[in-house]
Amino acid sequence: MTYYAFKVFISALLIVAIAEISKRSSFMGALLASIPLISVMAILWIYIDTKDIEKISSLSTGIFWLVLPSLALFVSLPLLLKQGLGFYLSLVVSVVITTACYAILIFTLNHYNIKL
Repeated sequence: MTYYAFKVFISALLIVAIAEISKRSSFMGALLASIPLISVMAILWIYIDTKDIEKISSLSTGIFWLVLPSLALFVSLPLLLKQGLGFYLSLVVSVVITTACYAILIFTLNHYNIKL
């Protein structure tokens, strides 16, 4: 249980640190958020817990493919905000767009027999 709490604490600390740094410098916040720290931490936790290289390989491949549709959020959100749509509505619309992109990618990968 202590190990689990440690993992939760480190993960939460990282998210809070990025949010706080972003208040001071959007560039530094974006830089830290863009580094795949969460993915690296997840890979590290899985390796420590299981030593299963196949799981890590599968996770890495899945992350690669699923990063692609997530980029839709970072394109649509600033565009919608610049159009004056309002923060919450822009965020909701961007999440819907991103969700649609995930569905399209998963459908496409399944069509070509690429399993995540």
